[in-house]
Amino acid sequence: MRAVVQRVAEAGIRVGSQEISRISRGLVVLLGVGIEDAEVDAEYMASKISGLRIFDDPQGKMNLSVTDVGGTVLAISQFTLYGDCRKGRRPSFTRAAEPAKAKALYETVVEKLLARGLAVQPGRFQAAMQVSLVIDGPVTLQLDSSRTA
Repeated sequence: MRAVVQRVAEAGIRVGSQEISRISRGLVVLLGVGIEDAEVDAEYMASKISGLRIFDDPQGKMNLSVTDVGGTVLAISQFTLYGDCRKGRRPSFTRAAEPAKAKALYETVVEKLLARGLAVQPGRFQAAMQVSLVIDGPVTLQLDSSRTA
């Protein structure tokens, strides 16, 4: 499982002309599911995302998690994180999980974040979404559950 995590001042998702999600201070998480991923990867991601100490403490050090600051997570399914651009000019998505598996594991990550007490606003699986965000910092991190060592 792969994720791009961005610390934001605010963010929102539109599908067509309808706003479906909006958050203020928190994290935007773009989450991709690979063909080899399982529930253990979802658990790793939820644990890592909820515990990342990337918000400033009163001394200005990145020492607080999204949980500590009462932030919200905007969780967006993003199969293109598995796009392989090494050959040619068109990405290959053969390492991305098929939609049913990807949706189930994406929903598992959301459920596990909710179980940790986080407020989570989801995207809409397989929808063409327009995501707007104001990155805070900027702070952008990549997570990959297959590289846990």
